[in-house]
Amino acid sequence: MAHAFITWGGWHGHEPEQTANICADALKAEGHDVTVSDGLEPFEDDAFMAGVDLAVPVWTMSHISREQEAGLLKAVRAGTGCAGWHGGMGDSFRNNVEYQFMVGGQFICHPGGIIDYSVNIASDDPIVAGLSDFEMHSEQYFMHVDPSNEVLATTTFKGEHWGIDWVAGVTMPVAWKKRYGAGKVFYSSLGHVARDFDVPEAKEIMRRGCLWAMR
Repeated sequence: MAHAFITWGGWHGHEPEQTANICADALKAEGHDVTVSDGLEPFEDDAFMAGVDLAVPVWTMSHISREQEAGLLKAVRAGTGCAGWHGGMGDSFRNNVEYQFMVGGQFICHPGGIIDYSVNIASDDPIVAGLSDFEMHSEQYFMHVDPSNEVLATTTFKGEHWGIDWVAGVTMPVAWKKRYGAGKVFYSSLGHVARDFDVPEAKEIMRRGCLWAMR
């Protein structure tokens, strides 16, 4: 049994508490021990973090102190896994570039707001194996991404929203995995709000990604 630490906060529009609880329930169903908190202070506790096998930060924008960021990054480099989704990990701590380096990307824009778009499976990795391409009705995220990420799923922009036509035909990673030191890192941009996880494929990718990232 692994120990997962899920911490939530920041902008409430992304429903951080609700999505954190969805993730917690999924991990508990797998038999894992889960601690859920609405604070970042545990990242500063080296002894606590040494016992965490998976950290799931669910914070939109907001602020993380230098000591909290250092504690999280130190733990991941030492082997603690890290996993998350858009509203909690890829649009977080915008002034903390080392955190973004660990994540492997950062949200930039969502042309059109809530739209219909396709997600294409781009790998035979176990995190997405057996899943077919699927549709989302949510925000489609344009991101700055680390080219060393191992891409698992993608989406292609049509360039028909907000006059941002220059992104037409751009294929953007939706989900990826990577390493940060000894730690495994998983990210999926699916998860604007809790109802995004009503899409079975989006929830399954999140569940498998968290399990893969665990120490």
